[in-house]
Amino acid sequence: MKKTFVLDTNVLLHDPSAMLRFEDNDVILPMAVIEELDRFKKKPEMTGRNARQVARTLDSLREKGHFLDGVPINGGGTLQVSLCHRETLKKLPPELEGDQADNAILAVALEHRDECDCPVVLVSKDTNLRIKADAVGLEAHDYETDKIDLGDLYTGSQEITVETELIDQLFRLEGIHLELEDLLPNQALTLVDQSNPKHKALGIVDGASGKIEPLAKLPRTGVSRIYARNREQSFALEMLLRDDIQLVTLVGQAGTGKTLLAIAAGLQKVADEGLYSRLLISRPVIPMGRDIGYLPGDVKEKLTPWMQPLYDNFDLIFGTQESRGKPGHWRRGHEELLEMGMLQIEPLTYIRGRTLPRQFLVVDEAQNLTPHEIKTILTRAGEGTKIVLTGDPDQIDNPYVDASSNGLTYAVERFKGEPLAGHMTLLKGERSSLADRAAVLL
Repeated sequence: MKKTFVLDTNVLLHDPSAMLRFEDNDVILPMAVIEELDRFKKKPEMTGRNARQVARTLDSLREKGHFLDGVPINGGGTLQVSLCHRETLKKLPPELEGDQADNAILAVALEHRDECDCPVVLVSKDTNLRIKADAVGLEAHDYETDKIDLGDLYTGSQEITVETELIDQLFRLEGIHLELEDLLPNQALTLVDQSNPKHKALGIVDGASGKIEPLAKLPRTGVSRIYARNREQSFALEMLLRDDIQLVTLVGQAGTGKTLLAIAAGLQKVADEGLYSRLLISRPVIPMGRDIGYLPGDVKEKLTPWMQPLYDNFDLIFGTQESRGKPGHWRRGHEELLEMGMLQIEPLTYIRGRTLPRQFLVVDEAQNLTPHEIKTILTRAGEGTKIVLTGDPDQIDNPYVDASSNGLTYAVERFKGEPLAGHMTLLKGERSSLADRAAVLL
C-alpha cells in the first residue's frame, strides 16, 4: 500500500538524498525542516554541506511544480513541503505546546494522518521524537535505508573442513580450487583437516581467479618490525600487502591492532617497496566527551592532540619509546618521513575535492563517519591508490551515527564480494591483558 512519509531534519542531514529514496510513496517535508536546514547551511562541517546539498536539490525540483501541491520525484511518488497550522499545534498535549521544530513536525504528521487515507509514517533519527510520536498515536520509524545489522556483519573469514590431501595440495601446488558457492573474493579461509582437527592451514580466495592460495611468507624482520600475533592479524596483513586489493576494511575492538597493522603495511609499501608515493593517514576530528575548546598554534600544533594515537604507533614501530635518549639513536622516525614527503598526516576536513594518485591512504576511526563521508573519501582515490578503513563500531563519538548506520559498517557490507576489496574482523586484543579484559568486561 502506498504510504506517506514525513521526514525529520536529521534524516536529511544524515543522507541528503533521503527524500528521493522512498520509491513510489509520497514524502512530506514540514516547513520547520526547511527552516532548520537554513540554520545548518552555514556550518563548515559535513552537516552544513549536507544542508546545502538538500537546498540545491529542492531548488532544482521547483521547476517541476509547486511544493505545496506536490512535485513528482523518481519512482512515482511526490515531494511536498507542508505548512504547520496553529490549530493543529493547539491540539497537541500541553507538554508539547510551543513553536519548537519537533512539535511543528509532529503537528504536520498528525494533520496528514487525519486527512490522508493511506498510512502516515514519521521518519526520524531522533529517538525522543519517535517516542513523542508514538505517545500521540503516530507511527514512527528510524531511517534505515543504510542500516546494517551488526550481528550479521560480514566477518571476512570462514572455517572449512577438508581432506588431508587438499591441505597438502594448497602448499605444494600454491593453490587449490574448491567448488563452494558461498566463497567470496578475498575471503580469508581456515582449512581444517577432517582426520586431524589440529592440523590447519590458512588461505585466501584470490579475487581474480577464485583459487584458494596460501598466505604469503612474511620477511623474517616482519612488516616494518611488526609481526602478526594471531590468525586474524595474519589475514589482515595478507590483505594489506596484496597489491590487487585496493580497499581493506578492518573492524575490531580496542587493542586488536587495526591501526598498527595498517600503518606498518603502509610503511612497507611506501618506504621499502616504493610501490606508493606517500603514506597518507587521516582521522576525523571528533572529541571523546567534552571538547577542551580551541587549541593554540599553527595547523601542526593544533592537530598534535588529535593525531597523538598515530604518533604512538610510529613510536612502537620505530622503537623510539624504549630507545629514546640512547646515544646515536635517530629521532622520531615519523618526523624524518614527514620531511622526506613520504608521510602525510592530516584531518579529513580537507580531503573533499582532492585526487589522490599512488597513495596508501589509512583512515583511522572510520566508525565516526557517515556513509556519505565514506563515499566522499573513496571517490578521492586516484590511479594506483589503496585505501584502508579501520574502526570499532562500539566506540562512536559522532552523535549523527550509531553502530549500525556508520560509514565503516556500511562500506563493509556494500563491498562484500567485490574482487578489489577485502575485510577482516579482528577478535583478540593484543595491546595488553588489561586492555583486553577492559574491552570485554566494560
